[in-house]
Parts: sequence; C-alpha cells; structure tokens
Amino acid sequence: MSGHSKWANIKHKKEASDKKKGKIFSKLAKEIMVCVKQSGKDPNSNPRLRMALIEARSANMPRENIDRAIKKGAGELGNVVYEEIVYEGYGPQGTAIIVECLTDNKNRTIGDVRLTFDRNNGNLAASGAVGWMFQRKAHFVITDEANANEEKLMDIVLDAGAEDIEVEDGMAEIWAAPEAFTDIAKALEDAGIETTESGIVRRPDNTVGVNDLSTAQQILRLVDKLDDLEDVQAVHHNANIASEVLDEIDAQE
Repeated sequence: MSGHSKWANIKHKKEASDKKKGKIFSKLAKEIMVCVKQSGKDPNSNPRLRMALIEARSANMPRENIDRAIKKGAGELGNVVYEEIVYEGYGPQGTAIIVECLTDNKNRTIGDVRLTFDRNNGNLAASGAVGWMFQRKAHFVITDEANANEEKLMDIVLDAGAEDIEVEDGMAEIWAAPEAFTDIAKALEDAGIETTESGIVRRPDNTVGVNDLSTAQQILRLVDKLDDLEDVQAVHHNANIASEVLDEIDAQE
C-alpha cells in the first residue's frame, strides 16, 4: 500500500515555493497593501496586517519590500484597488481546488482561471461546490527537528489557542482557529522557535489519496499553473499524493 505522508507533501510544496521566491514576495506585498488600505498601517489595530507581516517575516521577505507595500497600501505611492475573489473547481481524480485571488480586473482573472482549469484537466465550478470541504485554519510548520517536539510545543502554544499539534519525521504542524494566529505566532517567537511556513489556510476535512504518477503530475501541474497566475494569492486542494510518487516526481525535476 502506498504511503501518504503529509510531510512528503509539505516538503515538496516548500521546495517548489523556494524556486519562486519572487512570486511569493509579490503575493505577500499585495496582501499587505490590501490590509493597509482596508484598516490602516498600524499592525496593533489591524489584525489582518499583523498576520501578513508575520507571514512575510516567515518567508524572509526583505524589509524594503514590506515597507514599500505598506506605503502603497496607504496611498503614499499611488492608488491601486484590489478586490478579493474566491473560485472553486475540480482537478484530476475529483480533487477539490480553491483559488484565492486579489484582482484589479475581475474579467481578466476569471478568464485566466477558467482557461487554466480547462487546459490542465480540470474544470471551474460554481461558488460553493467545494468550499464546504475545507475549514479556514491558522497553520504553522516547524522543520527544526530540535523544536518539532509535541510535548515542548504543547507547553508553548496550547494556552495561545492551538487546537492540534502533529509531529512526524522531525517536522511539526500546528493548527488553530484563524483568530488564534497572532497569539500562537507570538508564543513561538517568544520561545525562540522559527517557522518555515505560517498563515491562514483552508484545511480539507478529508483528502483524496493519489497513488498514480500521471495523475499526481496532472494535479501538481494544474495547481502550479493556477498559482503562477498574476492575480492568484493561494491555491488549496485536498490531494494527498503518495510519498513514493512525490519522490519519483522530484527525481525527474
């Protein structure tokens, strides 16, 4: 039986993200701009901005990029208006996919998203088609083996609102309600624990096991193509690809 290791999926996702740091910084900058425009540039009174800044630091985004995004959001470097839109669809093997966007042109965005689904063995669905399969959660990933200790992490983050801590193969995941994000981030920072990934994500209630190499490649290609679109901020899916299949894909790259 194939092994469906979430850690293999996290590792693959991180390695793919590392290859396109510039794109990640662009997404983070846009999120910071929107946060500032909506609720001001003081993170103490703007929880969403506070979360965005924590994510930016976790991704090692340069300080000058962060400052520029804050100024743009405050209207100090021109005025850009972005609208938040969420699209839902299906990928190969019935994989549920959610695409979060920030756009200044809805017609362009939906055209790009639909075309990407159509060209990569997927299809755009109606609003609500798959959203019910996911829950919004605060999410932290720790890959430092010395700190990926369940007992140690429980002492640090349970009082801050953590709901679930999972540790395996020297990696740890912390899950919580979205509103607990900043408290957990502060608790980890105060304890000197760095995260390799943090943010508000959509966690699937159930996953689809993928054991076939060709199907896995199609799913990852669709997710990557969507993620590369100019207006896309995040892509969430419920595929759980077998670790040996991911190893084979990584060996081919």
